[in-house]
Amino acid sequence: MFSIITGSIILSVLHAMIPNHWLPIIAIGRKEKWPVSEVTEVTFISAIAHGLSTVILGFILGYLGAALSERIEYFTHFIAPAILILLGIFFIYRHHHHKHFHINDDIKKKKSKKKIIVALVLAMFLSPCMEIEAYFLLAGTEERWLIWFIAALYLIITTLGMVTLVRLAYLGILKLNWHSLEHNAGIITGITLIATGILAFFIH
Repeated sequence: MFSIITGSIILSVLHAMIPNHWLPIIAIGRKEKWPVSEVTEVTFISAIAHGLSTVILGFILGYLGAALSERIEYFTHFIAPAILILLGIFFIYRHHHHKHFHINDDIKKKKSKKKIIVALVLAMFLSPCMEIEAYFLLAGTEERWLIWFIAALYLIITTLGMVTLVRLAYLGILKLNWHSLEHNAGIITGITLIATGILAFFIH
């Protein structure tokens, strides 16, 4: 259970830091000359939309994991940890072709502020974080409250992380090598998933 929570926290923090989630919001804000307060508000709404779709899918997988663990004898001990390990290998393999959410040019070209915000929120809602979903599945094999706990952790960390990073970057306070961070996100994600899977296997 500790490894599930720790892994969820690591992925939630990493997820909030991935720049292609919020860097385009900064670009749009500067282009439209939005004040930092408005950029912060748009980021908050977009992060909540993104988090909600992730959590909704997570609840489905969590309760599916609970049901499978009751019906399949080795699901909790072998199958669920194996899923985490295989996903980890998959993300490491694909780290140089990271397929995450990108705001396309159509959103950037919209003139109406309302249309831009609606398009951003919709795009974020339709792009849930798939990396964290395996932890919901594994949490369902343990305790039902753990599913809710991970959901709350993910929502809080992702929302606060995105809002904080956008404010700092928009004001020019935060300057990092975003390309390097995004490029290595897949490797960190993969290692975290594999480590959690191995721990879950041996703990059981």
